[in-house]
Amino acid sequence: MTDSELLQARTQKWRLEGQPVRTLEEARAFLESVGFCLMYPMRPALLLPTFVGAWVGAEDKLPMRQHAYADPRAQEATELMVRALRDRAAYEASLIDENNSLLLAPPVFPYFYSLVGERNPKQPPAAGPRSPYSPLACDAFEIIRRRGPISKSKLGEMLGGSVSNAGLDHALGELWAKLRITRVDYTAAEGSVWDELSRWAPEVVREGVGISVPEALSALVSKYLECVVAVEEGEIENFLANFVPRTRVKEAIHALLSARELSFVHVGIKSLLQVTPPKQAYVPKPRPERVS
Repeated sequence: MTDSELLQARTQKWRLEGQPVRTLEEARAFLESVGFCLMYPMRPALLLPTFVGAWVGAEDKLPMRQHAYADPRAQEATELMVRALRDRAAYEASLIDENNSLLLAPPVFPYFYSLVGERNPKQPPAAGPRSPYSPLACDAFEIIRRRGPISKSKLGEMLGGSVSNAGLDHALGELWAKLRITRVDYTAAEGSVWDELSRWAPEVVREGVGISVPEALSALVSKYLECVVAVEEGEIENFLANFVPRTRVKEAIHALLSARELSFVHVGIKSLLQVTPPKQAYVPKPRPERVS
């Protein structure tokens, strides 16, 4: 494989070759093909496809998250993304920047939940010295649990007028980071609408709780390699180290290499990792019949 062949394979898989994603079914198919993607490009760059890139059908001059509000393409891509969330054709998670979400395909999301979600989702969050949740986050969760899907603006009203917008964003971010809640809708008038994830998608949460961390890591390493076609080990670690310690990612990669589920491929002068291609069965050619 050459560098240009690798780039072309990614371009085709990431829908950047002039065939943009426009319908809900196309969005579903794109996400299930790549497994996960960012909404917008990042700086520094993370080797992942973007939903806005798939919407545009190209990667030239894509809007960053900071400039999305002024770009009609980003607004249209967001409308399709929200439709995918409503239809459960996609799930959303917070990555490095909570304003540039990670979108995951339904078959992949349980593995992701296994890494970052709560193992006992029925237990409400509690504040404390070692807890990742503030008292405000616990109060917000209780309202979301009691009231069902609720907009951020309405939630702020119910929490009291003294809660600042930044404080509420931080509390929602704490809950979202552990997948206690998920964004299920968005309107210009009301803003984001949040619900308890275990109520919005109970089957997905139950499946995620039942998956061990090693199994989840192995699945996500393999899916990431399918997404990027072939890559250096460090790029896999850069992505998954956002969720688990880098040492755990290394262990998963080496276990998959030992099981021969991953292998190396030469791309230019580099030796990259790939999902081991399936062996083709040997079919002997029929012998020509003798002419007597």
